[in-house]
Amino acid sequence: MPDALRLTGLTKAFGGKPAVDDLSLTVPAGSFYGLVGLNGAGKTTSLSMAVGLLRPDAGRAEVFGVDVWTEPERAKELLGVLPDSLGMPERLTGREVLTYLGLLRGLDRSAVDARAEELLTVLELVEAEKTLVSEYSTGMRKKIGLAVALLHAPRLLVLDEPFEAVDPVSALTVRRILRRFIDGGGSVVMSSHVMALVEHICDHVAVIDRGRVAVSGTVGEVKAGRGLEDVFVDLVGGRVEGAEGLAWLAS
Repeated sequence: MPDALRLTGLTKAFGGKPAVDDLSLTVPAGSFYGLVGLNGAGKTTSLSMAVGLLRPDAGRAEVFGVDVWTEPERAKELLGVLPDSLGMPERLTGREVLTYLGLLRGLDRSAVDARAEELLTVLELVEAEKTLVSEYSTGMRKKIGLAVALLHAPRLLVLDEPFEAVDPVSALTVRRILRRFIDGGGSVVMSSHVMALVEHICDHVAVIDRGRVAVSGTVGEVKAGRGLEDVFVDLVGGRVEGAEGLAWLAS
C-alpha cells in the first residue's frame, strides 16, 4: 500500500520570507501522525499545501500516491480535512451543513441523512442541531468540522489543532472516534501544541522548526527514552526558565 501522505520538497514564502523551506515528510498508511512545532514554525502552511488549500511555490504532495495538485478531485475523495480557522456556512444549522456538504460531494441523500444523524449523535451535537453555526462555541465548531471531515468516509484525515477549545469529555469522544477510524484502516495526521496529548495518542511524530522537519519517526524513536517535551525544547532551542524580572508581581 502506498504511503498515506508523502510531502516532497514543499516550499512556500510570503513577502520573500520562507514559511516552509524544502519540507519533506512521509506518513505511513495506518499511522496516527502528530506534527508539533512552535507558533509560526510552518505546520499550518505545510498542511494547507498538503491538502490542496494553498498552492506551494515548489514541491509535491501525494495522498495514497495521488498528486494533490495534478489530480485534485481524486485526492480530495481520499481526504477529510479540518483546517485552521475553519470557515462554515454561518446561517445553516449543524445538520444543514452536513446535508449541504454531503450532497455537494455527490453522496446519496439517504446516506447523507443516516451519516449526519450518527455523527451528530456520537459527537453530542444533537441538542444543537437546530442552532445556527453562527451561535456555535469554538469547541462545537471543532466538532461539526470533524463531522464534515468524516462524512464522506475518507482514507486520510488531516486535522489542524482538532482538540483546541474542546472540553475534556468531548476530547475523549473525539479520541475514541479517531482511534476507531485508524483501527478501521484509516490514517490521521494531526497538528498540536500539546506534547502530552501527542505522546499519548500518536504512534508517529515530526517536529517542525523554521519550515523544516527537525526530526521524524515513531514516537519511541523520537523520544529515545526521554519525554517528548524535553526533546522538543532541545530541538527548537526554546527557553524553559521562569520569567526573569517582573518583581512587581510578588505580593
